Amino acid sequence: MATFLYRLGRLSFRRRALVTAVWAAVLVALGVGALTLSGKLSDSVTIPGTESQQTIDRLAERFPQAAAGGGTARVAIAAPDGQSVIDPAGRAAVESVVAKLKAAPQVATVADPFQAKSVSPDGHVALAQVSYRVLGYELTDSDRQALLSSGDQAKQQGYEVEFGGDAVQGIPETGATEGLGVVVAAVVLIITFGSLLAAGIPLLTALIGVGIGMAGILLASGATELNSNTPILALMIGLAVGIDYALFIVSRYRHELHEGREPEEAAGRAAGTAGSAVVFAGLTVIIALAGLTVVGIPFLGQMGVAAAVTVAIAVLIALTLLPAVLGFAGARVASSRIRVRRKVSEPSHGERWARFVARHRLPVLLTALAGLAVVAIPALSMQLGLPNDSTAAPETSQRKAYDLVSESFGEGANGPLLVVVDTGPNHDPQALQQATAGIRTLPDVAAVTPPRVNTAGDTALLTVIPKSGPSSTQTEDLVAAIRAQSDPLHDATGGSLSVTGQTAANIDVSQKLSDAMLPYLGLIVGLAFLLLMLVFRSVVVPLKATLGFLGSVVATFGAVVAVFQWGWLSDLLGVESTGPIMSMLPILLIGVLFGLAMDYQVFLVTRMREEYVHGADPQESMVTGFRHGARVVVAAALIMISVFAGFVLAESSLIQSIGFALAFGVLVDAFVIRMTVVPAVMSLLGRGAWWLPRWLNRILPNVDVEGEGLTRKLNAPDDDERELARV
Repeated sequence: MATFLYRLGRLSFRRRALVTAVWAAVLVALGVGALTLSGKLSDSVTIPGTESQQTIDRLAERFPQAAAGGGTARVAIAAPDGQSVIDPAGRAAVESVVAKLKAAPQVATVADPFQAKSVSPDGHVALAQVSYRVLGYELTDSDRQALLSSGDQAKQQGYEVEFGGDAVQGIPETGATEGLGVVVAAVVLIITFGSLLAAGIPLLTALIGVGIGMAGILLASGATELNSNTPILALMIGLAVGIDYALFIVSRYRHELHEGREPEEAAGRAAGTAGSAVVFAGLTVIIALAGLTVVGIPFLGQMGVAAAVTVAIAVLIALTLLPAVLGFAGARVASSRIRVRRKVSEPSHGERWARFVARHRLPVLLTALAGLAVVAIPALSMQLGLPNDSTAAPETSQRKAYDLVSESFGEGANGPLLVVVDTGPNHDPQALQQATAGIRTLPDVAAVTPPRVNTAGDTALLTVIPKSGPSSTQTEDLVAAIRAQSDPLHDATGGSLSVTGQTAANIDVSQKLSDAMLPYLGLIVGLAFLLLMLVFRSVVVPLKATLGFLGSVVATFGAVVAVFQWGWLSDLLGVESTGPIMSMLPILLIGVLFGLAMDYQVFLVTRMREEYVHGADPQESMVTGFRHGARVVVAAALIMISVFAGFVLAESSLIQSIGFALAFGVLVDAFVIRMTVVPAVMSLLGRGAWWLPRWLNRILPNVDVEGEGLTRKLNAPDDDERELARV
């Protein structure tokens, strides 16, 4: 592989105008397609096959007028102090709001507070429930504006009107604040290379790669429904790896130039050595992200595939467009205007740290592991869920509506359950009576509304108001208890019941995600272990890499719980509300962080193996490899951390938590695991780190990721050198 990449790098360098033109044409073509053919992104989080989704599908067939699967809104109308919504003026204000809601676009039904008896006992608050014909994410901005403007007249009269529900939520967008990470990345690159030109090249190629990936995703949205977080995740991952991969190759290119090689030869060698590491680092990320497709969660699989494709584009650009751009820049990339004052004879910071770790390897290792254990403690109390109005920012209408409803009707009114009763083949009315009576006896049930029956008489709807909030464990237990009554109901009457609604759907999605986490973890760890064993030709190094990753993941879970569930440092980080951790975050974090962690493992340990296979002592190869790789790995980690941290300022709570989790995870994995634990363990194991059974060594193909074969050919006399030079 190293030889192929060497030839590809030299070819791209020589044919730089053609290579650049091809990539530019791809960018323009996809950009035009994205502008003209893109579709609407979805904010829906559903999983086919769950009981809640099956029930929604059945209702759409049997009881379409109920609009059970459409968007919903809760409109809380509070009278001014000293007044009531049931006096003539208050009633008129509420009826005015309800009339405007009924006339709003896409509205299917509006539950009048006076007819539905949804007026608080003190007469201070009225609650109107709105159902839409379409899903919440399908509503346009004008549809949402019509909903929100329905309370304008009442507000002018002194009434408070607040709106909650999924119909109020718009599609999250990235803003200028997320670009701060790119600015920090640029500063890190300038400091690392000491050159604006050298720093600008990785940024340029990474932005081109992200532009192509994002345009492709938006183009695909015209043909298939994509979750709104899909392009944001692809942007986040694509920027980080695109900059890092280019950084690694440019750093090696500069090294080769400083060795006195011609620019074209330097580009070829950089592609053949650093490029090989980029390929395998990219493969680990792609495996981890694409593996999300096998867990049976469509929207998560889409996010994974989109991000994986963006990573693949970043790898291709690093191997082709980057050498072409280096061809335009030539030897000027090697010049540095910013220099660190250090005598040539002095060891670098990386070398000093590696020798310190080698001398004190056991205390350093134990200290690092103890620190990880302490940070991981909060993970023991992690509570998973999906966002609702209770996790919205305090100043938003959604959060104000949630608080109003909770104070006036109880928290459960914010998360009603929709129970569907199938009366059986004989349409036995006893089935509905037994189901209603049984549900009323369950603990944590605040109220059960009168049933609505379809025209065929075979399906009835009951709305169950829990006493507890939609994210509570009591509500989860209530959903399970209601569902447990289906079998006895069938045995007695031939009927059945099922539970759906936003709260039940969130519970089902969270459970499905939780069940998928361990199988997914086993899949990506197993595949990546095989890939790393192929790269490093060792059993111990992949095992150490995997165990180190698990340590960084658990520590990251602990930090996420401390910030987003417990509220630690929330003001400092701009986290406006706390609550359960997004149920999709753990499995998404495992996939993304595993791929990124293996990046640093490949970048750092490949250089150690390169020294070892060239004859260096195991201890010295660790120190020398660390010295060469530490500066680039530190710069790459700082870039990734800054890019991810920029997303902590996003509006979406999911994007905030993903950004923080990835930034913290990279911080721990790069500086604690790869820069501390890895050299300590490599020093402890010595030659044992590179142990591989002979029978396994014989059957594993030699991918030559460290470029040993390439170096031997390039250093060989005449024939081989002339053959390579001809490409």
